[in-house]
Amino acid sequence: MRHAVFAFAALTSAASPALARSPAIQCAQPSTAEVEGQLGRFIAALATRNPDAVTALFAADAVLLPTLSNTPRTTPATIREYFVHFLAKAPSVHVDTTIVRSDCHSAERVGTWTWTLTDPSTHATSQVRGRYSFIYRLDGGQWRIDHLHSSLMPEAETKTAAR
Repeated sequence: MRHAVFAFAALTSAASPALARSPAIQCAQPSTAEVEGQLGRFIAALATRNPDAVTALFAADAVLLPTLSNTPRTTPATIREYFVHFLAKAPSVHVDTTIVRSDCHSAERVGTWTWTLTDPSTHATSQVRGRYSFIYRLDGGQWRIDHLHSSLMPEAETKTAAR
């Protein structure tokens, strides 16, 4: 047992100079403005009505839990499929509230938003209030959407004051 401990100590001390010479891992923590820019890119891509432009903002292994579908989207093909149908509604969005947090190589943005959607057959518009969670991560030198969850507000809105 004493030999095993000695051998382990010798290996770790021999490795230490090599570890000391290795480059330090750099933290790529985005600023709030950079996270805001990511949402701006998302909104601009939606405005193109091009599902490929929107899908390109997601990491290859991203997860999309969309507002208007019960199906989790976990591949670029299924994420694109969702946006083909969603973009047909000519969506526009207003961000109502937001909270931004960032860390080394990732950031999150959560809040509420209001969508204006147009029925493609009747051209009638409707507003949909929801909440969202974006998680961004540094992927190949680019900030990409790693996870997006959007859901409808669970409570009906009333014009009376909140309880």
